Amino acid sequence: MKLLKSLIVFLIINFGALGIGTWLMAEGPQNDWYLQLEKAPWTPDGWVFGVAWTTIMICFSVYMKFLYVKGFTRKVQILFIIQFILNVSWNLLFFNQKLIDLALLNITLLTIIVIALLITYFKSLKAKSILIMPYVIWLCIATSLNLYIALYN
Repeated sequence: MKLLKSLIVFLIINFGALGIGTWLMAEGPQNDWYLQLEKAPWTPDGWVFGVAWTTIMICFSVYMKFLYVKGFTRKVQILFIIQFILNVSWNLLFFNQKLIDLALLNITLLTIIVIALLITYFKSLKAKSILIMPYVIWLCIATSLNLYIALYN
């Protein structure tokens, strides 16, 4: 029962982050400002973002559940909270405030935090660490997209 409860809590928190981020991005990728930006040739179609983030948050919630069961130390809590804040705030910085360079710093830090979770807890979670890999891979792609926009706009 503890496993199911912790999974549900992490699903609520992680999808809540997506909801808050979406709310903070205002019109987001549909606004004229974004549509007129020079974007990377490898920028995926819009629907890919929704599928990617849904998959990422399901996998990350399961990953966090396993980490919680291993022992939700103060270090894990801090990394998770920082990850949450950075994830939510990127939308505000990039789409709402149009602060491309600050958003790039934000997403770079987010990528570092998520990789830190992977590396720090790889020994204790072993094969279950595969669950955080979609997040790591997507953040690398998203960081490259943000970097391209910062360089060419």
